Amino acid sequence: MRIWVDADACPRPIREILLRAAERAKVETVFVANRLVRTPRTAHVSFLRVASGQDVADQEIVRRLAPGDLVITADIPLAAAVLERGGHALDPRGEIYSSESIGARLSIRNFLDDLRSTGVETGGPAAFVQSDRQAFANRLDAWLTAQARNR
Repeated sequence: MRIWVDADACPRPIREILLRAAERAKVETVFVANRLVRTPRTAHVSFLRVASGQDVADQEIVRRLAPGDLVITADIPLAAAVLERGGHALDPRGEIYSSESIGARLSIRNFLDDLRSTGVETGGPAAFVQSDRQAFANRLDAWLTAQARNR
């Protein structure tokens, strides 16, 4: 089992939580980005740099993903692809994507993209706050605990 991190837009506090969790749980964690993301040299953490371009990191994660792997991403199309391949996806704000909810999330995302393409201001995501970090840490810990029990 691996944790794959869509690192191009991953908030720094989430990266720090993931680095600590990788060492504590001894889980291979791979940060994937098209720009340099500094990670410590440890047995459990690595960095994979991909070519620049839209969705290149996403495509590489999906290509390398094994069933049961966890992907950290706020990218809803990537989360959908991960679920289709038998993986798990966790949003940096602590939401676990599920096969039951991903269709609605994709529809909303596509609707908002359509609105933006016509010039409508839809606003951006809410500010990333302490409660988001805590929710993420709690979900990640619960997921790692469940995986450890299943080994």
